[in-house]
Amino acid sequence: MTDELVQKVDQCVRGKRRFTISELSEEFPQISRTTLYRIVTDKLGYHKFCARWVPKQLTDFHKTQRMGSALTFLQHYWVEGDEFLDRIVIGDETWVQFVNADTKEQSKQWMYMHSPNKPKKFKQTL
Repeated sequence: MTDELVQKVDQCVRGKRRFTISELSEEFPQISRTTLYRIVTDKLGYHKFCARWVPKQLTDFHKTQRMGSALTFLQHYWVEGDEFLDRIVIGDETWVQFVNADTKEQSKQWMYMHSPNKPKKFKQTL
């Protein structure tokens, strides 16, 4: 394990955080998987973290859009009255199956133990 090899492995890790040791061994075929694992974990100090589930969060832009839409509806109601409400189309709820292509396990990333920005994955509801 030379310092030059450790730096090359570190550059690969920083370039792609979602990798397996098997994928990394394809980049460095001359080095065993065990040695690569030791370089990544012991020498470089990386650990693999799953994304943490957090509730659905809206950005400030989304909140502003919702507020603007609500104010537009109130303004139309103020001007047009109940006639405006008669023009709003309502319907029954429809359930649509949602397939989450990226599971929590698939979201694992190599990061430093004390990294401030741990990966997050927002919960999505049907």
